[in-house]
Amino acid sequence: MPMTRTTVALSAAVTALLGAQAQAQTWSLATAAAPYKGTTVSAIFLDRPGYKAAAQLIPQFEKETGIKIKFEVVPYESTNQRYVLDFTSGGGADLVLSDVVWIGQFADAGWMVPLDKFTKDPKLADPALNLKGFFPVLLNSFGTWNGKVYGLPFDNYSGLMYYNKCTLKAAGFSGPPKTWDELLKVYGPKLTGNGKYAFALQSRRGETQSADSFMRTLWLAGGSLIDAKTFQPNLSSAASQKGLKFRQDLMKYMPPGVVDQDHNEVVNAFNQGTVPMITEWSAFYPTITDPKQSKIGPGCLGVTTEPLGSAGLKPALGGFSLGVNSNSDAKKQAAAYLFIQWITSEKNAKAYVQAGGVSGRQAVYKDPAIRSKYLYVDPMVKSWSAGTAVPNFRPRFAEWPQISQIVAENGTKIMLGQLSTAVGAKVIDDQVKAILEKAGYYSGKKAKLQ
Repeated sequence: MPMTRTTVALSAAVTALLGAQAQAQTWSLATAAAPYKGTTVSAIFLDRPGYKAAAQLIPQFEKETGIKIKFEVVPYESTNQRYVLDFTSGGGADLVLSDVVWIGQFADAGWMVPLDKFTKDPKLADPALNLKGFFPVLLNSFGTWNGKVYGLPFDNYSGLMYYNKCTLKAAGFSGPPKTWDELLKVYGPKLTGNGKYAFALQSRRGETQSADSFMRTLWLAGGSLIDAKTFQPNLSSAASQKGLKFRQDLMKYMPPGVVDQDHNEVVNAFNQGTVPMITEWSAFYPTITDPKQSKIGPGCLGVTTEPLGSAGLKPALGGFSLGVNSNSDAKKQAAAYLFIQWITSEKNAKAYVQAGGVSGRQAVYKDPAIRSKYLYVDPMVKSWSAGTAVPNFRPRFAEWPQISQIVAENGTKIMLGQLSTAVGAKVIDDQVKAILEKAGYYSGKKAKLQ
């Protein structure tokens, strides 16, 4: 048979396919890790369930690879500052834990290695990696910057409503509020009194105030920090003002010290029965269901999506990716990538979930056993679906850490009524605009919302 252009192309395609199949059959973690045996990879972890879950799985990785994972637990509120100090001095942990709003800062500064350095290396890249297997909103929000993947979704969050069915039933409610307005006007008055409060919204000054509290109430009313079209500060808009006023009004149905409460304090208040409803991250489900930490009676826990706002379902979105430090040497970078690829893999997703983590992999949540065992799964998957999740729940640009400090300081004052919503909005808007103007967003030197 004569060799035509078509047969040559077909032969090349078959050869490539067989080569890919051979690679898939012969690639193994142990073989890939052999050159890096004895390497120690350093990491920063948080004191949250997803990291405790990873810690349970790490010994298996170390046994299979001979690579040691050494992690240090750091408080969330000081983690960004710690990274910046380490990176600018030419050091830092080999594994980079990047919050959804840090990735622009880290990538723009050149502190993270684009992962295609490793995914294009057949010796390191697991053929089963399957980037499309992650929820798109997670990979795009936590791991991608300017079209390049810098990290894989690791500790993944959706805002959910946790509620005590038994407490609500005793007060005459058949379920949780369907809307934020209903929570404020109906549930709030009936469930508050005698040292008990209807609801708690974690609002400690810092990223918890600016993201978990401030931004959540903007989005539920259809407001935003920045106008997506004009890129001008947007807190003085009618929708943003409505959201900030709603939060002020909700204060009378929340514990008086809520502006000093972080996630752990709010979850503990729920677990101890001080409040029957909270909106918290999916990642705190293991803490809420731990009988050693919770007094919620059997069958009393309910989990659903966040209530609907005037803008519909706009649940909080958060989470972290794991990437590689560009300051680390080549061996540590490769070893770090192998761990990232392994801990976020589809193969290990079920074990990670069962250990208390929240995987970013779509396939694991199709498992009937996982869906029936973990009450957070269905509302979380709904919250991460296309058209519901808000990728820029917090604006994803490198200047966010500066802006977050401004929002946190003044957001607390607005929440307490020390500043009116109008005055507080103007204070924040003016400072935010100055930062963005200096950075070059209005002159066209920088891209806008990612």
